[in-house]
Amino acid sequence: MPRCVRGGGNFSGIMGKYYDMLMEDVRMREGMKACMNCGVCTAVCPSAEFYNYDPRQIVSTVQTQDDEAIEALLRSETIWYCGECMSCRPRCPRGNTPGYVVQALRTLSQKLGFFTESEKGRQQFALKRLIGENILNTGYCITPRLVNPDLHQEQGPVWRWVYDNDREVFERFNPTYMQEGPGAMRRIDDRSLEELHRIFEVTGGMEFFDNIERCSEKKARELGFDGADEEYLMYTYTTNNNCHH
Repeated sequence: MPRCVRGGGNFSGIMGKYYDMLMEDVRMREGMKACMNCGVCTAVCPSAEFYNYDPRQIVSTVQTQDDEAIEALLRSETIWYCGECMSCRPRCPRGNTPGYVVQALRTLSQKLGFFTESEKGRQQFALKRLIGENILNTGYCITPRLVNPDLHQEQGPVWRWVYDNDREVFERFNPTYMQEGPGAMRRIDDRSLEELHRIFEVTGGMEFFDNIERCSEKKARELGFDGADEEYLMYTYTTNNNCHH
């Protein structure tokens, strides 16, 4: 896997055009057949209501196969606005799925390290640290203990009480809460976690996570942090330049 290459055109000369790299992704091949720029995808897109976001334009740009324009997308905020609801999929008269195209762009941006060039892209580091590592450590994407009220103040004072008394609350629903045994929110046994780690290793998930770390470490130091530490994590998690609408 490439390691944080953010040099632009020289990289495409080594690895091939960005369009060709995108076409290696099955989601790209499935998601873009022949766009006619009708704009239906943008008309039905929930994200387009809230962000400066136009999936029609994204597909149109990728369809040009222009390396410079595609690289600009890979470095941009734009590809991180999609909510992946796939409202676009059943409505395109040509059978395209702009959401799939965006997924392929995101993956390529992460592989090449371009994701660190945008505010929303840098949040991939926070997702890796908070959700990715939670999967590896517990077997769950989200657990109640992960929803720290200091990081999720929108949850309000009731959630803080639940967070502070999680065992008392959740053991009423399941007596094996974070303990061995059957049921939801049980503690995943060590053998299953080892198998999960192995799956990540074999499928490239671990290397993918490592690349997010390497690229984030480099960007953090460029921005004046002492590497990809807790301070940088909070920076990526909380920063909002209010220029996304």
